[in-house]
Amino acid sequence: MNQVKQTDIQITCSDKYLLAATQYTPDNKVKGAVLIGPATGIKRQFYANFAIHLAEHGYGVITFDNRGIGESLDGHIKDCEVTLQCWGEKDMPAVLEQLKQSFPDTRYHLVGHSAGGQLIGLMPNAHDISSVFNFACSSGQLSNMKLSYKFSAHFFMNVFIPLSNLLFGHTKSHWLGMGEPLPKEVAKQWQLWCNGQGYVKTAFGSTVHRHHYDDLSMPSMWINAEDDQIAINENVADMVSVFKQLPAQTKTLKAENYGLNEIGHMKFFSRQSKPLWQYAIEWLDNH
Repeated sequence: MNQVKQTDIQITCSDKYLLAATQYTPDNKVKGAVLIGPATGIKRQFYANFAIHLAEHGYGVITFDNRGIGESLDGHIKDCEVTLQCWGEKDMPAVLEQLKQSFPDTRYHLVGHSAGGQLIGLMPNAHDISSVFNFACSSGQLSNMKLSYKFSAHFFMNVFIPLSNLLFGHTKSHWLGMGEPLPKEVAKQWQLWCNGQGYVKTAFGSTVHRHHYDDLSMPSMWINAEDDQIAINENVADMVSVFKQLPAQTKTLKAENYGLNEIGHMKFFSRQSKPLWQYAIEWLDNH
């Protein structure tokens, strides 16, 4: 088992914005390098145990805070004009370039959590990624959700987000246990995309004019959990359909099969879910 060096770094985006990131470096030869794309409003520390596990198995890893989130928030959040689209077009590409610089001459992989997998088609350097392993990555389409969850999902997206933005100048998503506070334009775009079909596809031709959803063709694995009320099978299929040439395998996990009480939308990356991490290791080792 590799010893792991953990280093906090800053990454400079194409527009000079600075992102807070953490690099995990194995002490032996690197088998590959992994960009962990975070879910909406989730700080990089949430993925630390998982990143260490990957590095112990020989993978260089970088986790990061998207601009406007955690230590990548510059100034007051109500003054932050960042969008979801910007995360895919500027933040993720910059982190991938840092990954290539830190771990040269190897294969590069994306492990995407929710938005971290959805946004890959916006990356101008996405073709440098050899494979994609996504968890809880779906379109989040509200109309597909089961009735038992649909009301609360509609309330958050269509009542709480606009009301919070109006009153506070940003979305206080942390009040509802939905990660960090969100810049208002991130939340507005999230609301718009989840009310449509195909998530980011909603913005094709309006705010998104150039993308790679039509031509990405690296192998991909899409894992979701049976008890996830957001990334249900219908919404995973909806997101996969946006990628016109992407070979996609899918797998749905059932918590009790692994001695777990729940997996849901978030807990794949928790220390208690370590038995599930072998799926990621096996995928990376084979690609």
